[in-house]
Amino acid sequence: MPTTFDTIIIGAGLSGLAAAHFLEKMRPGASYLILEKESRPGGAVLSFHEQGFLAEWGPHGFLNNTEESLEILRDTGLMDRAQLAPLGNFVRFVCYKGRLMQLPQNPKQLLTTPLLTLPAKLRLLGDLFVKPDENDQTISQWAARRFGKGILHLVDAAVTGTFAGDFTRLSINAVMPGLRDMEKNSGSVLRALKDRQKGKATKTSSMELPAMVSFPGGMEDLIKTLQEAKPIRYDATVTAVEKEGAGWLVRTPDEQISCTDLIVALPINQALRLLSSISTPPIAEAPTAAINNVVMGFTDKAKVPFGFGYLAPEAEKRFTMGVMFSSHMFPGRCPAGTVLLEALVGGRRHPERLNLSDEELYRLVYDDISTLMELPEKPFFSRVLRPKAAIPQLEMDHPTLLAWRRRLCAENNGLCICGFGWDGIGMNEMVKSAKKAVVDLQAGGAAAADKAELKPVYF
Repeated sequence: MPTTFDTIIIGAGLSGLAAAHFLEKMRPGASYLILEKESRPGGAVLSFHEQGFLAEWGPHGFLNNTEESLEILRDTGLMDRAQLAPLGNFVRFVCYKGRLMQLPQNPKQLLTTPLLTLPAKLRLLGDLFVKPDENDQTISQWAARRFGKGILHLVDAAVTGTFAGDFTRLSINAVMPGLRDMEKNSGSVLRALKDRQKGKATKTSSMELPAMVSFPGGMEDLIKTLQEAKPIRYDATVTAVEKEGAGWLVRTPDEQISCTDLIVALPINQALRLLSSISTPPIAEAPTAAINNVVMGFTDKAKVPFGFGYLAPEAEKRFTMGVMFSSHMFPGRCPAGTVLLEALVGGRRHPERLNLSDEELYRLVYDDISTLMELPEKPFFSRVLRPKAAIPQLEMDHPTLLAWRRRLCAENNGLCICGFGWDGIGMNEMVKSAKKAVVDLQAGGAAAADKAELKPVYF
């Protein structure tokens, strides 16, 4: 006979743990169980510690501009332990014509930056006269149409930093649905942003930049806190889910478990494989981008510019997609008298670089980045982190996938789907989606799609 719970959550990554947190708040006393196929929680969130260096296998932080994430920090006491790196205090760089140049942080800097030619700056105003195109487009097509080709290298850098992706493939409707809605409603992006700024309470609040959040032990501190006292069954691979009367039957190799409500909190491709027995998805697998993180420790003879790091557009033809100046961002990332850099390699465009040996990666990364900053000595500490988790890419089929998910949940009462790659790839987006899943269950079924919100881009 199957074991019975009120709710089963499949997946103990950030999405599943966040769903469990909100479930305990909204349904105190209700029984639930988290099933996780691995022997540890956290999924892609995993911190690296060795010889006094602290780096990340997965995400390096999240911005403190999403209420659902702040709610978790307040509830768990992590707000008091959080390390903040305000964007307004840190410079971000882009590689442009073989040099590191500061990215503009406000409209005034955008008008004066040497990153854009005068014709390119004037062409930005053309957005006011370009009618919205209702059809989905790639990000590169959309940006060129609205703002001109002269801005594409900056758009490419933003996409590289967020998705390790290719902006000639990513869907603007999937990546920036809120911006698309604003564009369609106002007739132009610039006009929409101006109208939005008028709606802010004060000029200060509209211009205030958020901060990047991490923790003394890295992002894994969040996972360790969220998993405390949670009913998690590890090494429990779910092989099938089936509708069973008014509820669900969940099968693993060792048992079958019944539940009233089911939250599938898996990365998008794992979810597609599991749910295909209920309904055939429009695509079998979403594209992904894998990266290697080349962690390098230098003595303080290295002259690393102060800031978050830099990104390199594809047009620059660099080996490294970008580098994080990790020891500038958060304290305690490396021993005293040293500097920590984390260089990202591979991505959607260059998967062939992932298979290079550690020694080749050390050499090629150092040769690349040493032409952009003063590194008189080679690193005395080097490690290559090769994450198992790849980054889902929200490409042109993604809006169709989201429509399929909405229909599936609407047709199957008690089913909610969230996780890495469905509603975005950022930690804030996963926490937000996890809470919505619990809210929908509490309301008795899948709600209509929320109005898309504007997702700011900070590079």
